[in-house]
Amino acid sequence: MRRILVLLLVSAAALFAVPAPGAHAATARRPVVFVHGYTGSASNWVSAEALFRAAGYSSSELFAYEYNSYGSNVTNAQGLAGFVDQVKARTGWSKVDIVNHSMGGLVSLWYLKQLGGAASVAHLASLAGANHGTTSAGACLVFVTCQQMYPGSAFILTLSAGDETPGSTVYRTWYSPCDGVIIPYTSTALSGATNTYVPCENHLTYLTDTVVLSQVRAFVSS
Repeated sequence: MRRILVLLLVSAAALFAVPAPGAHAATARRPVVFVHGYTGSASNWVSAEALFRAAGYSSSELFAYEYNSYGSNVTNAQGLAGFVDQVKARTGWSKVDIVNHSMGGLVSLWYLKQLGGAASVAHLASLAGANHGTTSAGACLVFVTCQQMYPGSAFILTLSAGDETPGSTVYRTWYSPCDGVIIPYTSTALSGATNTYVPCENHLTYLTDTVVLSQVRAFVSS
């Protein structure tokens, strides 16, 4: 009888140790959310994800957010907010790191500045982000996202007003005079961020340059 009672107590303890539905144990590393640029997709981050995995990250800690390149970056930022919430719930972390490229900078910054996302983001890494707009967007003004990405737009003015790097989030950017798409190339730099000058980097090669991507990985891991 005593043996049966002990077994029942052990079984009960095991039952109560099971996490509640929807709860998750935190992953070993803070999750990273990649945000692509105009006309991009999750496939843009294949090289970055491989480099992160080589440094010890697991696939369950790496996430790529996809959005509509032709709709509205306000809507895209709202989608990013929901995506980050899902990642947090899935990984057990209260914050994520965000790595963005090109127009993904606008999506990310709107989320952090206008939607309170800074409370959920530990590090923000911006590769050639269109953070203050780019005149290249003049070639696609038929789309709302390009209208928003043009320097001096209401979207850019709202985003640039006040503190450009709000909250406790740590910000870093990478920008280069050889970019060719972000014009002026200094548009990427943010007041209050660590702005990293890259002597000569093409707009798209940021996505495959192992030197830059290694710097990004070290930054978000700090």
